[in-house]
Amino acid sequence: MNPFLGVVFHWLGGLASGSFYVPYRGVRRWAWETYWLVGGFFSWIIAPWVLGYLLTNNLLAVLRETPGSAAFMCYFWGAMWGLGGLTFGLTMRYLGMSLGMAVALGYCAAFGTLMPPIFHGEFVSKVLSTDSGLVILAGVGVCLLGIAVAGMAGMSKEREMSDAEKKSAIKEFNFKKGLLVATFSGVMSASFSYGLDAGGPIKEITTQTYGTDALWQGLPVLVLVLLGGFTTNFLWCVLLNVRNKTGYQYLSGATREPFPGREDETIIETAIDAPSEEVVEHIPAAKKSSAKVPLGANYFFCALAGTTWYMQFFFYTMGESQMGEFKFSSWTIHMASIIIFSTLWGIGLREWKGASPRTIRLLTLALAVLVGSTIVVGYGNYLAPEEVKGVVVKVEGTDLVVEKKGGQQETIPVQADTVVSVEGRESRIENLKPKQPVVITRWRDKIRKIEVQLPAADNRP
Repeated sequence: MNPFLGVVFHWLGGLASGSFYVPYRGVRRWAWETYWLVGGFFSWIIAPWVLGYLLTNNLLAVLRETPGSAAFMCYFWGAMWGLGGLTFGLTMRYLGMSLGMAVALGYCAAFGTLMPPIFHGEFVSKVLSTDSGLVILAGVGVCLLGIAVAGMAGMSKEREMSDAEKKSAIKEFNFKKGLLVATFSGVMSASFSYGLDAGGPIKEITTQTYGTDALWQGLPVLVLVLLGGFTTNFLWCVLLNVRNKTGYQYLSGATREPFPGREDETIIETAIDAPSEEVVEHIPAAKKSSAKVPLGANYFFCALAGTTWYMQFFFYTMGESQMGEFKFSSWTIHMASIIIFSTLWGIGLREWKGASPRTIRLLTLALAVLVGSTIVVGYGNYLAPEEVKGVVVKVEGTDLVVEKKGGQQETIPVQADTVVSVEGRESRIENLKPKQPVVITRWRDKIRKIEVQLPAADNRP
């Protein structure tokens, strides 16, 4: 466990999420539904299977042995995340880019972080009753504050626009309707977090039964969660292909007339696909029906964009593996990182050019607060004790050899006068017997407590 390394991995994931739309800017004369689905094949099908197969042990066997209930919940929550994406564009339409982002991302960050421990009945015991849990909770609050300040910066920028620019940016502003849609979209987009949480049994199988390194334990889970997301997105994109008569684009080297009323449409998919406004501006369809379509280049850029999108969760699972008992906090760091890097892209693409000093100060404050939130959450995880569960193999002087579930052994140095609790009675380290089941609590390799929770037994747990 290394929480600060985990934060770095989450930052890399945020960088991937904030950057994945850039290759789409190279796509020419394709409708959104076409390039999104092509890129999605790489995001949700090809990349998860290829990297899962290469970096984990016996991926197919792991998936075969996954309990049906766990597999279904991973798939189900992935599909629910997809539903959140179908309404995210409406959030932008009714509230505008800045306010819509702030509301939806706020809901997504809060629900995606806090619901897993609440669902598992650990919110009071693990979060509210421990120093590390309270620090992490404070980090979540700092992240939400950063999102709010980012929204204020965006709204300040919008107020500085001309009336014509405002009407162009928010054509159908409706606060009540937008708030309802943003709530639904943000909450449903958080379902991705629930899908990752539901994959606990899969992680156990791949690490303890097949010996996959803990760093890659989340990759088999992504295969199922993203399959659910692919289902929803596939159905929606095909429906749009039929409705807009754009299905021919996958194979045709020529384009037809531009799509009425859609030339200047800006689409952002979900609350976890939140690049800057400038990044998602897509080049309108060609106005001449005889214009050639660069099919090869389009497929290449879609593949690059889709693979980059997947990398956000590739690094997410790596970061989560370093967070120990408080891995649910990974969602907060991920959401903060997305906003940080998407905002930096916006600055690099001159989205904030001409903004007033007040707006720039708000933007700078938002970035500082969001970076601070990731550090606070990482520190909270650093404070958390680590548990080692297994059975005693032997005691060698001041070294305790423990065999964990799955057959892996770990040698743990302890002091000779370490107190051992055997069903509430105090004993000494040298009195531990082989095959006794123990739970060792430690922090930074310093033993805090050794408990024998059951009487000595011949059978291992």
